[in-house]
Amino acid sequence: MSKLLPTSTAGSLPKPAWLAEPETLWSPWKLQDDTLAEGKKDALLLSLQEQQLAGIDIVSDGEQTRQHFVTTFIEHLDGVDFEKRETVRIRDRYDASVPSVVGAVARRKPVFVEEARFLRQQTRQPIKWALPGPMTMIDTLYDNHYKSREKLAWEFAKILNQEARELEAAGVDIIQFDEPAFNVFFDEVNDWGVATLERAIEGLECETAVHICYGYGIKANTDWKKTLGAEWRQNEEALPKLQKSSIDIISLECQNSRVPMDLIELVRGKKVMVGAIDVASNTIETPEEVAGTLRKALQFVDADKLYPCTNCGMAPLSRQVARGKLRALSAGAEIVRRELLA
Repeated sequence: MSKLLPTSTAGSLPKPAWLAEPETLWSPWKLQDDTLAEGKKDALLLSLQEQQLAGIDIVSDGEQTRQHFVTTFIEHLDGVDFEKRETVRIRDRYDASVPSVVGAVARRKPVFVEEARFLRQQTRQPIKWALPGPMTMIDTLYDNHYKSREKLAWEFAKILNQEARELEAAGVDIIQFDEPAFNVFFDEVNDWGVATLERAIEGLECETAVHICYGYGIKANTDWKKTLGAEWRQNEEALPKLQKSSIDIISLECQNSRVPMDLIELVRGKKVMVGAIDVASNTIETPEEVAGTLRKALQFVDADKLYPCTNCGMAPLSRQVARGKLRALSAGAEIVRRELLA
């Protein structure tokens, strides 16, 4: 992208109250059938408008058509039984009831391509679309078929590649893979996690990104963060491997986190989406606070490779708070942009 410091969001934005319960993850839809389909499109348009009004440069669907960033994709695949549920440990920190893999997984038809095509028709701005990464997908299921995390990850990587190729054809400029599991399963990341991600992007000509975060601002995640010590160096395990990968952009959590900013040096040469908005707090950052985070990051990433972003998705926040945070992100980036161009 030609604009210096182009802004974007890392993932979800709050849904309107008429579509789903506000400030709630996994909230059931309030509409049904054709009315639900129409309501999702209306919410996508509203989300796009709020991003544009806030001055966001790289826009997204705000994940308005999905209940969850992982399971909504999996719902459309063969081989997964949502009625046969088991309790598993998610990201090695909290228990959840999840669907089971009962047979060979397969994608019979596109999942998000129609929505991506619809969004492309509404704007000429660059579009970023998020998909779950292979490792995070397998960590959100009970595998009663492959009996191997690695084998299932490779199968999901092939499926994600099918979807990504069609999203690119629909006009998506950046395809982002969400991999919060990269902060937990360090050995697997280096053994096969990055490799499966490479398989998922195989043959793509659009830009690709991986989002490595510490999760939504929900209690299970904030409690976990308190156990991580004075410095969060989990990224240190994955970044050297990602620096050598074909992934174009690395998305990292930086605002109000204990991730040492100098870890960005480990991916020198890559573009970096710097999380300058804390999604675990209702406090709206000032533009100067955002600018301060970006200035620190500029010590370790070249200005033409720095993409100001949010730490993670903002679905659990109120629309008012999310709106304020987007405006702060845009204004903070503009402060630093003017400094660099002065």
